[in-house]
Amino acid sequence: MIFSGFFSQPLEYDEPLFRPPAEARSAILQATIGCSWNRCAFCEMYTSKKFRVKPPDLLKQEINILANHYKGFVKKVFLGDGNAFVLSFEKLMPILEEVNSAFGRLQRISAYASPKDILEKTPTQLETLRSYGLKLLYVGAETGDDELLSLINKGETFASTSEALLKAHSAGIETSVMILNGLGGRNYSHQHAKKSAELINLTKPKFLSTLTLSFPMGEPQYQKRFRGDFELQTVPEIIRELRWMIEDIDAERIIYRSNHISNNLVLSGTLSRDKSDLLAQIDLELNDGIYGK
Repeated sequence: MIFSGFFSQPLEYDEPLFRPPAEARSAILQATIGCSWNRCAFCEMYTSKKFRVKPPDLLKQEINILANHYKGFVKKVFLGDGNAFVLSFEKLMPILEEVNSAFGRLQRISAYASPKDILEKTPTQLETLRSYGLKLLYVGAETGDDELLSLINKGETFASTSEALLKAHSAGIETSVMILNGLGGRNYSHQHAKKSAELINLTKPKFLSTLTLSFPMGEPQYQKRFRGDFELQTVPEIIRELRWMIEDIDAERIIYRSNHISNNLVLSGTLSRDKSDLLAQIDLELNDGIYGK
């Protein structure tokens, strides 16, 4: 559906379709299909799709269909699929122009992006995209730990991720960074948490969300793709990992959420203002909650 539980959907999507929780009421346009990288050990979202770019004429048709149905209601547009920001500046600009022409005033346009997608664009190009309404990029950093990034075949490093986030911020584009709890299992848990906090402290994204590693195709599939010794954590261990990260974050005005369906503990607050409250909620869960000690 275009709006989760809000309006019916007039488009035929190439399923499965994914979007961030915050885009539940956004119009979704599949500018690309699948993920251009699609090699991360943990990710099975786009394994059924071969990456391709939607033909401009077809995308223009879909923009017009959505505008005809929902022009008075659409305030935000999300560009799918896995990393629509992989499109070059020259391909993104006509899309933004069409969207703005069709819908009029929008609060924002957003998309998933990998660090390399951001780094491949010049500061001037990023500023221009921002001026045409592309105000938010969702970046799956997953971890700040270089060893773990290599083990999951992310194709990024602490340096590339931090450089990309800072580059986007300098152009006025906000970012929402995702960290994946449980990613390295028991053996890499502490370094994963500590280096992820270091990444957040350095880059200071507008939004931070945590998700928890899950196995839609089974744990053995992840074990096979993980390039190290993966030892599955218990739920309390994953929650402690989250605590290690949050206690090390020392940056202001970062809106934090753990409201993804994969999580065992739902938290929300602003870091670092609400750090003590968040840690208290975690401690309460660890000491007296359903997951025990």
